[in-house]
Amino acid sequence: MRIARWVDGADIGEGFVDGDSVIPFPDGLRVAEVLAQGLSAASVLYERREVGAARPLADVRLLAPLVPASIRDFVAFEEHVEGVSASVDGKSEVVPEWYEAPTFYFTNPHTVRATGDVVAIPETQRLDVELELAAVIGGVPGSEGENLDAASAAAHIFGYTVMNDWSARDLQSREMKVRLGPAKGKDFAMTLGPWIVTADELEPFVDADGFLAVRAELFVNGELIGHDLVSNMGWPFPELVAYAARNSVVVPGDVLGSGTVGNGGCLGELWGRRGGLDPRPLEPGDEVRMVIEGVGEIVNVVGERVAAPAVSRARERSRARFRAEAHTAH
Repeated sequence: MRIARWVDGADIGEGFVDGDSVIPFPDGLRVAEVLAQGLSAASVLYERREVGAARPLADVRLLAPLVPASIRDFVAFEEHVEGVSASVDGKSEVVPEWYEAPTFYFTNPHTVRATGDVVAIPETQRLDVELELAAVIGGVPGSEGENLDAASAAAHIFGYTVMNDWSARDLQSREMKVRLGPAKGKDFAMTLGPWIVTADELEPFVDADGFLAVRAELFVNGELIGHDLVSNMGWPFPELVAYAARNSVVVPGDVLGSGTVGNGGCLGELWGRRGGLDPRPLEPGDEVRMVIEGVGEIVNVVGERVAAPAVSRARERSRARFRAEAHTAH
């Protein structure tokens, strides 16, 4: 099954993509409600779909397939870490701590873009993208999504969608030197789409070790920049979900990105390996296309840079430990 949201004239529709058509969910349900009910309930809904209510997919504009409850983005590809570290930090390395646990950061669920959108960018001179596969969490009867092991975490994966983690590498490089982030280098845009493909659809691609062996490709202005198998991750998706829920909780509508695939899944990796800005950073007007086998493709055009208010430098303060006495007029 494919789950989508779309605009049809002035109306927003939410439902199934069935071949070359879109069909609203029965009972007027929304994607968030279907995710909460879980994958088994979605299969029942699919059997109840009203084929007579179908509209041609070509006649609607796809939105991001969900409004995320949260977005965690992992860094699960060793090859990506090896290459991009030289570009961002000036030193190519995979630190020993990377192997110990699947690290992630939280990013902004309020700046999610759809395929087909023109994506406005900050004032950056090193605009980059990151090709990722993302898992979408659904509900599981009897589970609160807390402290899951890998086996139970797998049941919480409702489906998958393509993710583009837009990245301003110059902004990211500065803030990472403060040993926190990424923040403003990332939070201006995230593309998800074109729809959610349910987890059962990708079961034929699961290899003997439990990894999804689907091909991922990045194109810029029609040129193939990089490609990889998602199965080159250091951890399979259920282990990412389990780690996210460790002493914490995952809920329906959470999105968990794989992190950037290797072998040119972003420009930054190639900059680090080649020792220069080759290929050049993205500029307004460039087209970015990402394709993941069995899931679909997302396409965006880079928009104009948007100026923002100036940032003030930190004030040098006295580090006094006590307040100065107030002088009160008598």
